[in-house]
This record gives sequence, C-alpha cells and structure tokens, in this order.
Amino acid sequence: MKSARYLIPVFIILLIAIISGIIWAGSGVQNQNQQISDNLELRNLNELELTLRSRVETEPGSGIWQTIHHREIWSLPKTAVIIADMWDRHWCESATERVDEIAPAMNQVVNNLRDRGALIIHAPSGTLDAYHGTVQRERALNASYHPVPEGIEINAWCNLNPDVESELPIDDSDEGCDKPCADGTPCTPHQAWSSQIGTIEVHEQDAISDTGQEVYNLFMDNDIENIIVMGVHTNMCVLGRPFAIRQMANIGKNVVLMRDMTDSMYNPDMPPYVTHFRGTELVVEHIEKYWAPTIVSSDITGKPAFRFKEDERTHIAFLIAEDEYDAHLTLPAFAKKHLTVGGHYGFNFIQSDHHEIDGIDQIRDADLLILYVRRRHLPEHQLHAIREYLAEGKPLIALRTSSHAFETWTEFDEKILGGNYTGHHGNRPPENPPTWIQVAPESSGHPVVKGLPEVPFQAASWLYKTGPLSTDATPLMNGWVGADGEPEPAAWIRQYGDSRIFYTSLGDQRDFEIPAFNQLLLNAIEWSTGKNH
Repeated sequence: MKSARYLIPVFIILLIAIISGIIWAGSGVQNQNQQISDNLELRNLNELELTLRSRVETEPGSGIWQTIHHREIWSLPKTAVIIADMWDRHWCESATERVDEIAPAMNQVVNNLRDRGALIIHAPSGTLDAYHGTVQRERALNASYHPVPEGIEINAWCNLNPDVESELPIDDSDEGCDKPCADGTPCTPHQAWSSQIGTIEVHEQDAISDTGQEVYNLFMDNDIENIIVMGVHTNMCVLGRPFAIRQMANIGKNVVLMRDMTDSMYNPDMPPYVTHFRGTELVVEHIEKYWAPTIVSSDITGKPAFRFKEDERTHIAFLIAEDEYDAHLTLPAFAKKHLTVGGHYGFNFIQSDHHEIDGIDQIRDADLLILYVRRRHLPEHQLHAIREYLAEGKPLIALRTSSHAFETWTEFDEKILGGNYTGHHGNRPPENPPTWIQVAPESSGHPVVKGLPEVPFQAASWLYKTGPLSTDATPLMNGWVGADGEPEPAAWIRQYGDSRIFYTSLGDQRDFEIPAFNQLLLNAIEWSTGKNH
C-alpha cells in the first residue's frame, strides 16, 4: 500500500510532463507552420508572376506571326521599372490629355512595385535641372561606373535598326499629333515640358536619370536583371531613348513593355489610316515581334488593364487551344481581313499548345470572348477565369470543337452553350458526302443570319451531332449529310444569365474560305456585343 501511495504522485507528474510535451510540440508545429506561411507570403511579395506576350514568325520570311503567351516569375529586388518621358506637358495637346489620364493608373502600378522591392527609375528626358540636388538624382549620379558591353553606344538615341526589324507599321513623319490645338490650329513641336507629371510620385528610394550610362550603372550596382518599361511614346521615346526598349535589348537585359501603360504619337490621317489606339497597338505588335515581350498592369494590380476613355472599340479575346483545325492561323487571318477596317475592334490572341493556357486571366479585359478550344484539361483556377467572365454578363462566341472544349468541365456544352455534342457523322469531304448548311426557316429574319443565302451551301466541316438542344436555345442554321440526311443544329444562340451565347459547329480551315461562314461570324460578333458596325 505504501508503494501505491507513492505511485500516484509519480503518475501525475508523468501525465503533466506528457501533456506539457504535447502542448510544446503542438506549439512548435504551429510556430513552424506560421513560419512557413510567413515565408510563402514574403516570397509572394518578393516575386512577380508575369504573363509575357510575344510574336513568332511561323516560318522565316512568311510574314505570318503567331502570338505566344508564356509565364515567368521574376525576383522583384532584381527588377527595375523605367518610366519614360511622362512629362507634365507635351507640345501636342491631345498627347498631354492622354498622359494626364493614364498617370494615376501608372502611379498605382509603380507604388505597388516599389513597395514590393523593385527599383523605380524616373526618366523625364530633358528636365533633369528640375531635380538638381535631390536624393533621387544624386543616387543616379553617384552610382559606380560600369563599362557597358563592347559595341554599345550607351548614351546614343537608338534609331530603327534594319538588320533587326522592319519599318514601323505607322507613318509618324508628321510628328504624330492626332488633333489640333484648342485654338483650332495645328499643334507645332516645341519643348513644352519642364518635369515629370506630378501625379506620378517620386519616393526617396527612387532614382532619376535620362542617361543610358547612369541607368546602366544603377542596374549593375543593384544587381538588376529584369526591366519593365512604361511611359510614352511607343514609336518614339519608348523605342529610341538610350534607357528604353532597343537599348535594354541591345545590352542583354530581360526587358518587357507594359503595353497598357503607354501611348503613341500617331495621327489617323497618316498611313495605315487606322484609329489612334490601333496605331499604338501596331507599334506594340512591332515591339513584340522584334525587340521585347509585353505585359499588362493586371499582373501587378489584379485589376482590369487600363483603357483610354476615348478607346471605344470592342475588345475581343480569342482563346485558342486546339491542334486539329489551325485556328491559331485562321482566326488571326479572319480578324485582320474583316475586323480591322473602320477601327471598331481590338484584339488579344491567347493561344496554347498545352493543357494550361497562359494568359487566360486576360479575358477579363475583353468585351467579347471567342473560343476555339478542344479537349483541354484546364486547372480549376483557369476555368474560374471563364466562369468569372460569364458571371459579368459578357458575351461568348464558341466555334466547332468548343462543344468539347474542357475535359475538366464536361458540362460546358450543356450548361453554357445549350448543346448536346455526341460525336460527328464521319462525313469529311471530299471523300464522303458533303455537309450542307441552310438557314433555319423559322430564323430567317434573325440578325445573325442577315445576308446569308436562303439556299443551302456546302461547308467543309464534317457534321457534328449536336441535338437535341436546350429548350431555351434558338436554332439558326441546320446541317445535313448528303442529299437526304437528317437535319442537325449547326448554329444557335441562347442566353446564359446576362451573357449572349452563340455557337456553331462549323470552323474547319476551309470554312474560312466560304463567304457565308465569314458573314455568319461577323453577324454573330455584332449581335453578341449589341453593336452594329
């Protein structure tokens, strides 16, 4: 009994020790988990995940360029932002107005990047006297000297290089002012600027320079590998300044242009006679072909890309991921031929050969999504981008294989498109009976079939099995095989929430050679966006 009396206190002591150990271990795990979480958050703050857009010629000399998106992760402490010539005033008054408009959005982007560790370099050329004696100007002046790579004229203007690039796609020989001054007379070139626009904040840790050597010294002192260029104007300062796109590419830096944080000096009265904003896009495309990829501010802010208030075009995102019908060639060719006249549309071709589609989140910037995708295993976060787009009530046009676009969203055809794809009739011409298409009699007056022939026409696509359709879908065109085949819905519309939906099972490469198919697609674009151009 005496030994038992002693065992009870011992047992209690052991129990307390065990419990304390569990609590201590749990606390250790909790602390470890918190440390992991803190490290991940720090890593996310110090890293920048970007979607870079560039253009690659399908074959050398072909003149056919394919848009490529790919993702990169940059270390922000190794990244610099160069703000090119965002002056307080420009000799062209309409250019001044656009600088005033874009500057607040640019300031938000710059503040975000600065707070996360990027070096901000303000480069308002020709105005450095306004910054004499400031710590930001002294930072650039006092950076250690570093010799540049051999053959680089680091402080020289970088003119068009015919060994690297074609001529610019816009004619800016008139200096590019797109509107007269307020008094009705043409604006004439003169130095109207005295500093950078005050809307863009200059912080103590920033630097100020307009000299190529000084900027290079800052890069070397700060171990900078990656450069984001923004500012004005793409066809002039953004390409030519000694601290800008051509020069950064010449010295081997990983440089990108933020394409929604820029403008151009282009007058629509000059070739190629497109809108001012299309002119800017053409220069951006030129840069993507020959000098550097581009990004949008959305990658930094998570907000829609910036758009000037006067840019009233319908912006179309083409989402392309299929390996059977060359949609990456047919859709850009269709857009170039049919959608550039009049300057009513802007484009972003988001293409992928893989099961993930880099850049898919950029569909949030679009007014219309045109889908040509086949059997992709998209991860949930990428499917979410499409769901979010539709939740905003925006329109969708889906072509051919898009009825079976997603292996990870098999209800897409039924729930979104209102179809019932179960395969095809196996009648691919010319070896087998052709597919015939005709406007459905009950829909002959609908805007989507406006101008289409009343008589049947032959399509190149073999016929899909798509019926029966959702009860709220409206058939617009029927198809059948051979002379007496059973009719099958070949094009229809429906409403999904507030989103207008159009689908057609046509879309073979050779369908784009048929005038009736091109007219059908043009009509669908106008109907879905509610705009009649």
